[in-house]
Amino acid sequence: MISKRNLHCPVARSASVVGDRWTLLILRDLFQSGVCRFQELLRSLEGIAPNTLSARLKTLEAKGVVERRFYEQHPPRAEYLLTEKGRKLGPVIRALYEWGEKHGPKTSA
Repeated sequence: MISKRNLHCPVARSASVVGDRWTLLILRDLFQSGVCRFQELLRSLEGIAPNTLSARLKTLEAKGVVERRFYEQHPPRAEYLLTEKGRKLGPVIRALYEWGEKHGPKTSA
């Protein structure tokens, strides 16, 4: 929940939607793949609990950033894709990627 103090701050309002680690990584995967199913996201996001992934996807859907689309299968299953509003986050995700490449902690192979 965003505080009254931060209500008028665009950065605070944006962070309230995309400001946690898992949400940013879900967005990264959707940008890379275009469309992802729940199990694909679960495999890609090492360490995320299924209930956490489900909660983040529901929040992103409620905020209009992600669309859940059902496809033909029994039982019914869903795939997730970015909405137009979500696709507008592309420059932000790219900037975070570039910043991480340049300034983030180095990993050893």
